[in-house]
Amino acid sequence: MKRQKIGQGDRNQVRVSARERELLADHTFTGPEYVERLLAEPGGTGYAGMFTLDDLEDILGFVAAEANHCEDRKLQRELDTFYDRLSEIEQSYDDGGWSDSDVSRTS
Repeated sequence: MKRQKIGQGDRNQVRVSARERELLADHTFTGPEYVERLLAEPGGTGYAGMFTLDDLEDILGFVAAEANHCEDRKLQRELDTFYDRLSEIEQSYDDGGWSDSDVSRTS
C-alpha cells in the first residue's frame, strides 16, 4: 500500500458516520477531546474532524478495547468494522514514524 507522506503532528481530516460517532461517544472510553472534534458536515449526515496519526492510534486503542470486551455481538461487529475502517485511514498516511515491521504487516 502506498502511503501519503505527511509531517509528524500533521492533522488530517477523518470522516465518520453518525453511528460511528455515537459508537465513540457512547460505547468507548474515548475522551471528549476526540469526540468533540467530530463536527457535523454541512448538508450531510456525517461528521468530520482533524486528527494526527497519534490521535488515530489512541482512538483505535479505545475502539479495540471495547470490541474485545463487548458481550453484545452486534455491537462488537460494529466496533470491529469501525476499527478496520479507521485502521485503513491511519495506514494510508506516513509521517515517518512507521517501523519496518509495521510496513511488512500492511503490505
